[in-house]
Amino acid sequence: VVAVFAGKANCPYYAKAELVADYLQANLPDFRVHKITQHPDKWEQWLHDICEMNGWEHRRSPIIWRELLDRGGKGLLLGGVNDFLEYAQRYYGITSVMLSEEMLDIAEENLQAHIESEKEEEEIKSLIKPLQIWITSASASICYQLIPLLASGEVFGMTTEISIHLLDTDQFKDVLCGIVMEAEDMAFPLLRSISEHTEIDEAFIQADIVIVLDDVLVNREVQSLENYIREVSEICQVYAPLIEKNAKSGVRVISSGKTFVNLKAMMIMTYGQSIKPENVIAVATSWESAAKATLARKLNMNAAGVKDVIVWGNITGCNYIDLSHAKLYGYDCAIWGPANFPRPLLNMIYDSEWIHSEFLSAQSSLRSRVCHCVGMLPAHAVATVLRYWYHGSPPGEIISVGILTKGHFCIPEGIVFSMPVRFQNGNWEVMTELEVNETTREVLGRLAHELIQEKLVALKEIKEMHPYGAD
Repeated sequence: VVAVFAGKANCPYYAKAELVADYLQANLPDFRVHKITQHPDKWEQWLHDICEMNGWEHRRSPIIWRELLDRGGKGLLLGGVNDFLEYAQRYYGITSVMLSEEMLDIAEENLQAHIESEKEEEEIKSLIKPLQIWITSASASICYQLIPLLASGEVFGMTTEISIHLLDTDQFKDVLCGIVMEAEDMAFPLLRSISEHTEIDEAFIQADIVIVLDDVLVNREVQSLENYIREVSEICQVYAPLIEKNAKSGVRVISSGKTFVNLKAMMIMTYGQSIKPENVIAVATSWESAAKATLARKLNMNAAGVKDVIVWGNITGCNYIDLSHAKLYGYDCAIWGPANFPRPLLNMIYDSEWIHSEFLSAQSSLRSRVCHCVGMLPAHAVATVLRYWYHGSPPGEIISVGILTKGHFCIPEGIVFSMPVRFQNGNWEVMTELEVNETTREVLGRLAHELIQEKLVALKEIKEMHPYGAD
């Protein structure tokens, strides 16, 4: 027999039933007791929920039932304290002679023990602090692909718990609730919690990571570039001060999406000047992956063997796919070597005309592939960058991300520009040792000019919105 005793922690009648139950458990080999105490403030709601779940009618503390299996079988309601004492007398010949004063003393001890137990549980939980991850525009399809990657343990490690917060407007509340329900149903062992948020004032509380997915629907026939830039600026004007106010001081911000990822990163730094610039990056990995896949198809090899393709410039605008440092691993050709033996990609593609015509002109098709993917590719890109940021990128491997420029490769300072970096020890550094030929420098100059003009338009919009407060 398993008897479950539940009651208010300070209930004297619970104390009376508890002592009789303890006596029975000590003297009867097949009698087992499971105790549940609730704080007085939480008792009424807990009792209502347990009765509703089991179809019982009971209104007072304690509530006692039998379970036919060890904690979890079908419950048979015994009732309250009087019902249990009658049961104990009838079946076991046990009678309680506890005085009222003793009941009150034990009830007070129970309450103190319950409070101390709750405090201990909270302290234990506080020692395992989950990473707080906020995702904006979370109704986007990328979330369905991104959440399993983040919660699997492969991104942050198999001992790091995470809490995910999905932020979007009220019109997408049902979508967010659906995502939350599915994620909970998957029972990820490292997902401490997942929740939806539609109140913007609550955004980014205690955030360790903010993933900005907001996009604008670009149709140049309908609106001008200035209008789109204004729209992006308005989004970041809301987010950045809230990140400054609510997030942790070392918060890391990732700009992703299909449009204006460089500009979003730039505007978050502009509107959130206390956010560390090195903690704001734009993701270019989707472009890297699509370019590697195109090259692998040409070479009839696995795309995973194509490394060190560099994406320069405006990730979701005009960019340049640089193959001058690209290498091949595991390529089947006349030259044999160990698995870690690299071959320069440009030496393996003898059809240089294809490189300069079809591949470079195919960037429009690459753009179409990247911008029209439904979520798997961008989700993988965000997860990959986060994994590298926390655990380091593969030694010697080039990763492209959009960062705030500081004059590297003769690129003007003060714009967010995609360039080659390495991640190590929780930080990134620009791979300044890479040689850049004169032709590439000219291309970078043109790309920088486009981003400077984009920034100037954005700053003009800021001044128009804040004529007396803009720097």
